[in-house]
Amino acid sequence: MTTATWFILIGALLLVVGFTYSYLKSVPATSAIVYLLIGFVVGPMGFELFHFNPLEESALLEFLTEVAVLISLYCAGVKMPAPVTLKRWRTPLQLAVVSMTFTVGLVTLFGYYWLALPLGAAVLLGAVVAPTDPVLATEVQVRHADDPDELRFALTCEAGMNDGSAFPFVMLGLGLLGLHDLGDAGWRWLAVDVLWASGAGIGIGILAGVGVGWLVNKIRTRFVGTVFLESFLGMGLIALAYGISLLVDAWGFLAVFSAAVALRHTELKLAGLEQGYSAPVEARPEGEPQAMAHVHVSESSLEFNEHLERLAEIVLVLLIGGSLFWDSWSWRAVGFAAFVFFVARPVSVHLGVLGSRAPMRMRHLMGWFGVRGIGSLYYLMYAIQHGLPEDVALELIHLILVVVALSILVHGVSVKPTIARYWRSRKPR
Repeated sequence: MTTATWFILIGALLLVVGFTYSYLKSVPATSAIVYLLIGFVVGPMGFELFHFNPLEESALLEFLTEVAVLISLYCAGVKMPAPVTLKRWRTPLQLAVVSMTFTVGLVTLFGYYWLALPLGAAVLLGAVVAPTDPVLATEVQVRHADDPDELRFALTCEAGMNDGSAFPFVMLGLGLLGLHDLGDAGWRWLAVDVLWASGAGIGIGILAGVGVGWLVNKIRTRFVGTVFLESFLGMGLIALAYGISLLVDAWGFLAVFSAAVALRHTELKLAGLEQGYSAPVEARPEGEPQAMAHVHVSESSLEFNEHLERLAEIVLVLLIGGSLFWDSWSWRAVGFAAFVFFVARPVSVHLGVLGSRAPMRMRHLMGWFGVRGIGSLYYLMYAIQHGLPEDVALELIHLILVVVALSILVHGVSVKPTIARYWRSRKPR
């Protein structure tokens, strides 16, 4: 496809999405299915207008997926309710750590014994497919920070955390393939990749989010009438937290999600402390009420970032559709996807949330809605860029593309009616 054709295709798709937004909200399917089907039609499965090769374009795809995940993590983080309490976050923490670890283990066993992959490649496959996706799972994410639905909260929080907590397992897989230093008996992996990188990422994110939230509040209370470009502040926080994390070898995905959560928590806390504040008469504009009206950066920057998230989703899902051939749908790949959806995810969720107060119906739904997507593609491209052998890379690309495409289709078709039935069942009779 020429540059002009690409512009026409993307432009037409954006117009279609813009004009049919209300209609798409009313049909029992997600917009990602539309983008994927268009990718099928214009790609090798249809008119063959273009073919995107993830192996040859792994550097580009790594960058695009990285940006998409970062924006999505920020959007998820600023919608998290405050204050942050262990009681409320217990279930998502169990999902993001315990359930994800079980998923990596189950997929590793399947990959090693059933798919006959080398142990390192099987571990890497488990790490790549384990995290749920914050980009494509918008239908099961919280709508806003005051959304009371515990299912949406658990799934959103899980996706925000496990896109970072999967990184140690990616490094373990690369290490078993001889592409990363694990240290004697794995000590370096445990000390650096697990403990340091995870802890430092969370710490950097909290400090960055608290710092920006405090600074915004300080400037507003000292200089009445100050107006910020909140969208830039949100993007700046993403870049700052992620950049510092990369500089000190910490997991940047954890940093960005933590920064967004900390920003919202800090703004709400300071707003509560400042409710009785009134600016001096000479400094307050005429007609300004005694109590200051706080416009939170975490809320006002959300709409802009969600539009960027939607744009990234359109481009990346279109590329996924344009990467698949008819013979990509092998029994090997489809069987692996079925194992992930119907065995690995449900079993891992039920084992991971043992001891939590989550109702059984909610556990069943969490076990089903483990959407795989852009995060998995990012980890795979990251591994390829770090020297993954071509034969292993081609095999994993084949498997992951089918898993992601089927996840878009089966989860996209089932999410709206399933969530609607779940809500109806919770209403008092």
